[in-house]
Amino acid sequence: MSIVKELAKMIDHSLLHPTMTDEILRQECEVAKKYDVASVCIKPYAVKDAVKWLEGSDVMVGSVIGFPHGNSTIKIKVKETLQAIEDGAVEIDMVVNIGKVLNEDWAYVNEEIKSINDAAVNGGAILKVIFENDYLTDDKYKIKLCEICSELKVAFVKTSSGYGFIKGSDGKYSYEGATEHDLKLMRKHSAPEVEVKAAGGVRTLDDLLKVREWGVTRVGATATIAMIEDAKKRFEGKSSDVNTSSAASEISGY
Repeated sequence: MSIVKELAKMIDHSLLHPTMTDEILRQECEVAKKYDVASVCIKPYAVKDAVKWLEGSDVMVGSVIGFPHGNSTIKIKVKETLQAIEDGAVEIDMVVNIGKVLNEDWAYVNEEIKSINDAAVNGGAILKVIFENDYLTDDKYKIKLCEICSELKVAFVKTSSGYGFIKGSDGKYSYEGATEHDLKLMRKHSAPEVEVKAAGGVRTLDDLLKVREWGVTRVGATATIAMIEDAKKRFEGKSSDVNTSSAASEISGY
């Protein structure tokens, strides 16, 4: 596999912004198809359409559950999962109940993740569990979530929804998304077979190369075109054994 294709297959092309119209979603599915990414992660109502738009490609269709704040009941999250799978989704990105995590109600959190993972797996899909790390003020929450996800054998742990905005004292909202600290922490505390997905902040090829070096295998991204066009310029014709780590280090200072 070429390095360009390998990098493209790290990308879940994110189509979740509330202002995206049906026509924009269709156009962005064409982008995903053209650049042969791993998947689109699309708003739930558009899953059926995405399956049609991506016909003839191997780009998978994923969708979101309990998005973006994770507050739905377990039953509703399971129903959302089953509906998404019925509509054609094969990847499910679910936001945990953040309040229950902060309350350290681990029995509830375990039940929720297990219920949704069981529904996904039984339906032929995989589950990615979104922690929303911006809200988790202590690493102990992230570590415990990694341990639960490892025990339940979910497919991925994921840093963020992309919409976990924190309100500051000035009334303005800010957002970090995937950080080096969190990605390395999640990789360290997850079982080897549980993959790590970075979401929020991976906008350039150099960002993609950096997180790849930290053990990330998927990223949620909107800047797909820019990243892959840059990869073509830099690596076109080179196999996946090219030393991308040195390229990332030289350019990014890591």
